[in-house]
Amino acid sequence: MAEKTLAPQQARSRESLRKLLKAAAEVLGQHGLEGATIPRIAQHAGMTPGAIYRRFPDKDALLETVIIGILERQDERLRMMLTPAMARQIPLAVFAEQLINNMLVSYRATAGLMRALRQFAQGRDHTSFYRRVTKLEMRSFQYLVELFLVHRKEIKHPEPQIAVSFALVMLISTLIELILVDHDMKSWQTVLPRDDQSLKRELLRSFLSSLGVEQKG
Repeated sequence: MAEKTLAPQQARSRESLRKLLKAAAEVLGQHGLEGATIPRIAQHAGMTPGAIYRRFPDKDALLETVIIGILERQDERLRMMLTPAMARQIPLAVFAEQLINNMLVSYRATAGLMRALRQFAQGRDHTSFYRRVTKLEMRSFQYLVELFLVHRKEIKHPEPQIAVSFALVMLISTLIELILVDHDMKSWQTVLPRDDQSLKRELLRSFLSSLGVEQKG
């Protein structure tokens, strides 16, 4: 009898945890790090604060689990959606253009959540959590580098791996600065394009130029 009741209980527990982590991520995205309180997360998840504290000792422990889960799923999706064999079938310039477009759309759509995640992680450097976050981010970054290097012969830079790595760093840093740091672009509006089509065009031009690849058209 005990075995028969154990499985449903475990399934309910897993579903309850999934709902809690999803609610915490949504509250982070909507209200930011300071606004992501345990009572607010509990209400969003349809739980009591006490139920959360029975799973996690404090908000930090909950958010650490949320962030690690998000980064792990992002890495899994990247590897499922795009393999080296698939990347090889896409022309280098088109591949770069698709990446830039997807990243820009993603940063726009999840800016609030990403801003909160960065703020939380940066306040915990020198911790095992921060090291794990860095390891996951580098794992995804290195996979992107590997995908671009399937087009190694098209890259005219004398050191293709350095070229791709640097181009990705410039792309990511620019998106962070323009969307996460200065999210309304008030500081940049007089010198940079505000519409995303122009922004994508200039990001692609800079990216390909770093690889020594001539943009056609």
